[in-house]
Amino acid sequence: MQLLIIRHAIAGSREEFAATGQDDDLRPLTHTGRVRMRRGARGLRRQAPEIQLLASSPLVRATQTAALVAAAYANMPWEEVDVLRPDASLPAFVDWLRERREREVVAVVGHEPHLSTLASWLLTGERRPLLQIKKGAACLLDFPSTPRRGAATLHWSLTPAQLRALAAS
Repeated sequence: MQLLIIRHAIAGSREEFAATGQDDDLRPLTHTGRVRMRRGARGLRRQAPEIQLLASSPLVRATQTAALVAAAYANMPWEEVDVLRPDASLPAFVDWLRERREREVVAVVGHEPHLSTLASWLLTGERRPLLQIKKGAACLLDFPSTPRRGAATLHWSLTPAQLRALAAS
């Protein structure tokens, strides 16, 4: 099984959005974030041509990113899952992933620092971020057997600019 980890694209300023009085869960992507992610998602498809499942955090900026990724994959269906919320438990995510182990490639969209901590935990078993996933970036982890902490291998990690460049090539 492979796990494609994608951080949501550029969202509006946390401080400016807070001034609206709305919950931060509703903070959307910016126009620039949508444009860049649309192109980055095309590059992502070149790097990872097939995914069997796409899941997203229920926060608006993540669901908007997932919708752009889904569009690049011929409008594939996707689901929102609480195990991708920024404060979600790492073991709960692994339990969720294990239930989907029959899928070859599972793609997830979420937030920092949760995703970097998750990736590092899956790679090393340590709960400290050893890599940084920028907005709109992605990495691919490989599990030789059942997903569990410390069992993954990093297959690749690409910045948003690298993903956009892949779309152009």
